[in-house]
Amino acid sequence: MSLQHATLTEPLTEPSSRTFSETPLEQLDRAIAELGDRKDAWVQVPIPQRIAYLRQCMVGVMAVAAPWATAACAAKGIDPTSSLAGEEWIAGPLAVLLNLRMLIHSLNANGQPEPVSRSTQPNGQVIAQVFPDNLADQLLWLGFKGEVWVEPGQPATQGLVYRQKSATGNVSLVLGAGNINAISAMDTLYKLFAEDEVVLLKMNPVNAYVGEFLEKAFQPLIADGFFNVVYGGAEVGRYLCQHPGIATIHITGAQQTHDAIVWGSSPAEQQQRQATHAPLVDKPITSELGCVTPILIVPGDWSAADLAFQARHVASMVAHNASFNCVAAKVVVTATGWKQRDEFLNQLHQELAKTPSRKAYYPGAKQRYQAFLDRYPQAQALGDTRRDVPWTVIPDVPADAAEYALNIEAFCGVLAEVSLDASDATEFLTKAVEFANESVWGNLSCALLIDAKTQKHCRAELETAIAQLDYGAIGVNVWTGMNFLLSAVTWGAFPGNLLTDVRSGRGVVHNTYLFEHPQKSVVRAPFRIFPTPIWFADHKNLLQVAQRFAAFEVAPSVGKFLGVVLAALKG
Repeated sequence: MSLQHATLTEPLTEPSSRTFSETPLEQLDRAIAELGDRKDAWVQVPIPQRIAYLRQCMVGVMAVAAPWATAACAAKGIDPTSSLAGEEWIAGPLAVLLNLRMLIHSLNANGQPEPVSRSTQPNGQVIAQVFPDNLADQLLWLGFKGEVWVEPGQPATQGLVYRQKSATGNVSLVLGAGNINAISAMDTLYKLFAEDEVVLLKMNPVNAYVGEFLEKAFQPLIADGFFNVVYGGAEVGRYLCQHPGIATIHITGAQQTHDAIVWGSSPAEQQQRQATHAPLVDKPITSELGCVTPILIVPGDWSAADLAFQARHVASMVAHNASFNCVAAKVVVTATGWKQRDEFLNQLHQELAKTPSRKAYYPGAKQRYQAFLDRYPQAQALGDTRRDVPWTVIPDVPADAAEYALNIEAFCGVLAEVSLDASDATEFLTKAVEFANESVWGNLSCALLIDAKTQKHCRAELETAIAQLDYGAIGVNVWTGMNFLLSAVTWGAFPGNLLTDVRSGRGVVHNTYLFEHPQKSVVRAPFRIFPTPIWFADHKNLLQVAQRFAAFEVAPSVGKFLGVVLAALKG
């Protein structure tokens, strides 16, 4: 997600206020040995028993949801009784509950759930709509549609792990992320239920406090020897990656951390090892390593309400989780010839200015922020500038691939503004795709905002743009944080990154429809989403929505469904 996610190279500045006990080496060895003893048994666990584990974990997650969210609020400087506290419910327990529910759905279909629909492009590429796949989701997510695009030339097969069983299993190491609290759990679930591997999870020191809640929630898997949680920083991470009992590794972190694992800790060692094709860790490694996420604003004729809504939308893409997100908006891209460009940017600035600033809880935020200020004297701090890291825009950043703001993921509340020389939607879409693919670092996340009238007139051009965007997660009129949350779709970089140039990573997680060859996922939404989206920073009733949504996921009923709807309407 960024350099500052590093599980091997944790920054020495601004340490987390949370303390944790580092797991002793002998205990690490014992945990790996115990998982190794059970790895073959996990492969043989039948689907009904796996579903039972998933159901038990749903009950377990709900049992710890309130203290989990409260601990997260304390770590991030959020009043646990405020509406904003709902963000921690959603980005923690609720996301895991959604993932668990979707895995149950998949296993009930023997690992091969039928998509809502399938279509085939002229090049033979299969597109499967996987969301929403039930009436409740259709009503809760009005107008949303989630698609998985299969790699061209590859079959749209699903869940072969459940029909082509291996005789032996693997022990997988998951290096947890420190920002979004659901990530470690969801990565663990993918390794267990989609890749048939038992899991040793190392918590990130930044949010090590989450570990105790996962240990309680996933206790049935721990008790039967299929999962364990350990704690520690750089040295523990290095020891585990090189441990002979670990067969595979998954990391949500940074390109720099990935390269330290695979190629060595110093630039000289990395260069030498890459030149001789001699990786330090020669194990299968999958990863999600962040992105400088561009938001492409397609020119159109927007009403005053449209401008206000989308200004709130983009501001919220910046503000969510204090902007410590790999999918936080980092570059807003507009057309120079769009007559409403200045008005939109002015409203965006106003929205950021009135959005309460957040505690810069993630290590290194002040230093990263200052590095941007040093390079861009035109940067404008908005709102409460007494904060260490106020929301900040950088106007007039050149559309040049060499630009610092287009190459470095800020991982704090900084938003660069880039304009492309275009006067209409068709011209802009062509240039914006080339710019996003060629001039912006990373290939994880990209969003487009396009009004309904323009979408209707430029439908072919829009579909061409979506097809040509080399990103693993694409949002059309929706923040790609929803690609993460709606685990029916895939989460990961666009395929093809090399081990020596890993960019946003390799492989996918989530993917509860268990496609073997996903290329990208696309989530589409109406231009004006109703009711107020749950990721909007100014949502007035988010805590109640999140709590009711979580309760509904665990034990659905008509009454609980109506409770979610009524709470959402108050947002």
